[in-house]
Amino acid sequence: SFKSEQMSPPQISDYLDRVVKPELQAINGVASAEILGGSTFAMRAWLDPARMAALGVTPLDVRDALAANNFTTAAGEIKAGFTQQNINAQTSLETPEQFAQLVIARHGTEIVRLGQIARIDLGPQNYDSTSAFDGVKAVFMGIQTTPDSNPLTVIGNVREAMPEIQRLLPQGLEAKIAYDATEFINSSIWEVAKTLAEAAVIVIIVIFLFLGNLRSTFIPVVTIPLSLIGVALALVALGYSINLLTLLALVLAIGLVVDDAIVVVENIHRHIEEGMKPFNAALQGAREITGPVIAMTITLAAVYAPIGFTAGLTGALFREFAFTLAGAVIVSGVIALTLSPMMTSKLLKEHDEGSRFGRFVERVFGRLQAFYRRRLDGTIGQRAVFAWVAVLTIAVSVVLYQAIGRQLAPAEDQGVLFAFVNAPEHTNLDYLQTYTDDLTGTFMAVPEKQNLFAINGFPNSHSAFMGLILRPWEKRDRSDLTVMGELQPKFMAVPGVQVFATAPSAIPVGAGELPVEFVLTYPGDYTKLADVLDTLKAEAMKSGLFIFTNADLRFSTPQVELIVDKDKANTLGVTMRDVGATLATLLGGNNVNRFTVQGRSYEVIPQVPRGERSTADRVLQYRVRAADGTMVPLSAFISLGQTVQPNGLQTFQQLNSATLQGVPFPGRTIGEAIGFLEAKVKEIMPQGMSYDFKGESRQFVTEGNTLAVTFLFALILIYLVLAAQFESFRDPFIILIGLPATVFGALFVLWVLGNINGMMQNDTPINLGSGTINIYTQIGLVTLIGLIAKHGILMVEFANKLQETQGLDKNLAIKEAAAIRLRPILMTTASMVIGVVPLLLANGAGAKSRFDIGIVIAAGMTIGTLFTLFITPAIYSYVARDRRHMREEAVVAAKPAEAAEAKRLPPMSAAAE
Repeated sequence: SFKSEQMSPPQISDYLDRVVKPELQAINGVASAEILGGSTFAMRAWLDPARMAALGVTPLDVRDALAANNFTTAAGEIKAGFTQQNINAQTSLETPEQFAQLVIARHGTEIVRLGQIARIDLGPQNYDSTSAFDGVKAVFMGIQTTPDSNPLTVIGNVREAMPEIQRLLPQGLEAKIAYDATEFINSSIWEVAKTLAEAAVIVIIVIFLFLGNLRSTFIPVVTIPLSLIGVALALVALGYSINLLTLLALVLAIGLVVDDAIVVVENIHRHIEEGMKPFNAALQGAREITGPVIAMTITLAAVYAPIGFTAGLTGALFREFAFTLAGAVIVSGVIALTLSPMMTSKLLKEHDEGSRFGRFVERVFGRLQAFYRRRLDGTIGQRAVFAWVAVLTIAVSVVLYQAIGRQLAPAEDQGVLFAFVNAPEHTNLDYLQTYTDDLTGTFMAVPEKQNLFAINGFPNSHSAFMGLILRPWEKRDRSDLTVMGELQPKFMAVPGVQVFATAPSAIPVGAGELPVEFVLTYPGDYTKLADVLDTLKAEAMKSGLFIFTNADLRFSTPQVELIVDKDKANTLGVTMRDVGATLATLLGGNNVNRFTVQGRSYEVIPQVPRGERSTADRVLQYRVRAADGTMVPLSAFISLGQTVQPNGLQTFQQLNSATLQGVPFPGRTIGEAIGFLEAKVKEIMPQGMSYDFKGESRQFVTEGNTLAVTFLFALILIYLVLAAQFESFRDPFIILIGLPATVFGALFVLWVLGNINGMMQNDTPINLGSGTINIYTQIGLVTLIGLIAKHGILMVEFANKLQETQGLDKNLAIKEAAAIRLRPILMTTASMVIGVVPLLLANGAGAKSRFDIGIVIAAGMTIGTLFTLFITPAIYSYVARDRRHMREEAVVAAKPAEAAEAKRLPPMSAAAE
């Protein structure tokens, strides 16, 4: 914003256009720097119709004289001998005094100059906009970045340039950054970076609590920095940056990267406890766990492949997120199979009784394992019941998925509220400004207010755009939606204008677009479109879903019709060109040409003063020249009429269109709003009419099923990967049998939170997320596929090995495998669930998105793990193959090989014997 007590808005605008705008647009990455709420200079010729008539001058005379005698040209140059000189022909006018001396007409010896029929001054190019910052007149500059630039870098460069720009400003002109959208991005990144550190500390504590040994804890903890370094190198290689989504991926990676190392360390530690030397235990434990670790790593990395290759908005937003997580998982798997066994063999000690706390941890897990073994006996005996439980969770999950509200992304508190003010179409700027002045007082009374800007006449003379910038997140207790909920009833009570407030969208949409943009298209006339749109608008407001609706097609704009009697005009010798040019010059404010001052050109605009165009009757007093040279009033051949016209005619995909815009109530989702409009419009629209969407609504509809398809594709991909790894189509089914319960847990919690938010209209004292199905919660659901599959892999792979190597039947094998793998399963679950606790306690910028993905993972993993620990053994005993014959075949195959080997060995000596 730029404001001054000494300079007028046109002077400020002119200085910005000449000096500041070029400086800002020269910054790399700046696409444009546009002046808002101000107007540059123009040479205004305020014509006096009465004087013109008295002196026999018409508007056409004025236009022709200005065009002919204010002419800028490059005259050329002269050359002589060894010299040349440029020629400057003074054919243009530069000052009001020069324009006043311009000859307009000549009647014999009498000369009529422009100054005799007009008041000449240097004024604003237009009078249809004003602006203010914190209630004081100001002019704004809006800076847009190029699509391929990093906005944080670009706006950072703009901020660096501001001190130098401020230093060069004329005395009395003050500059201040009024609103910076990148503050939300910067704050979000900082919050996620803090969450990353918090998650790392929490995961380290969890690992220590489960292992009870600092040496054992150190081994998986080393995986965290090494994995993050490896991912950073991968990001550089892929050309990615550290941004909000890659940092969020790293937060989730903290809980993921330690999983493989935990499994390896726990298995080696178990062998040491059974009496093996640390080195031998490391070899044996690593060999045993190599298969499961590879399977878990490939499975979890493969989960993110469909997300990374998804097209559209989801792919654009989450491609870096997906590849960052996949890279972290792969790096951690390599570390777990190489560095972790080596460190274990060196750091863990044989017959180490450990600390008192360590012995306490061992006793607790021993008792827990014994309790779990007893419960497994009953589980396997009731395996049919657990099979039905799995089926039931699938059915309930489908119902919950349909019942939960949907939106593209959670509504984030971005620290700003925008207000749109719409006055009736027949009103002018003065009418509008009286209301925005009153609204300024309402905004200024908000306790959370930091700054307020208002632009009257944007995007047209009967509309205004206002922005309330709130104090930083840590300096206020109420969210933007709470403030909006308080303001909107006050706005709705304002008579004479339509006012509504909205928060900016959490995703990129077009400027000025609202959350709901419902488009009706029709090949017929616009009146039918308007009728259907009005009915739909009324039904929408009655539904209780919308805090505000607006129809962009309204037949409510009054229009004066000048009815020309062409016969009378022809008799008088007046042409339609004379009539049109007269009206356009006197009323339209159209420029004739331009004049140049100090190397910059400005418009020349002849027009009658406002008092001479206040009523339609005044227009009829304007005079034109008849064929006989007399000046006749327009009333001699024109009469007045009145009609009502549409405020504007729009097309969409080459069809006549009309759009219903809307803002849902806090606590109601865009999915509910769109669903209602779709159902209602099908009841009322005639044959041939159809509907479509724009802006965020279109993105919601387009992306709505993208991640659902991605979820199914990821599930199929994981099943095929597991089938290839286990060489079985049964084992992947057993491994993934816990997924329905996991999804059920996540969806159930979302449903509960959604209902709480709905009842309280999102005005909850703590952050409870959105409680909706959105791109963040769906990413969390996809992640759960790989996370819960890791538990199944640990149990199924070990049970298969026990069948093959020890000849146990599948019931005993799965009970033993589940009991032995209980500790690593609980540890990996705890590290993941507790690792996302900082996301659940998030506040500030971007908190809802972080909460949404965190609550899905926490709830899904917690409930899913409890189910998996019992459902997987039950289904394994029911479905898995009996693998004991593989051991017998291996023994039979080994005997001939042993005999052949014995023949090749030399006879042992007595001493050797």
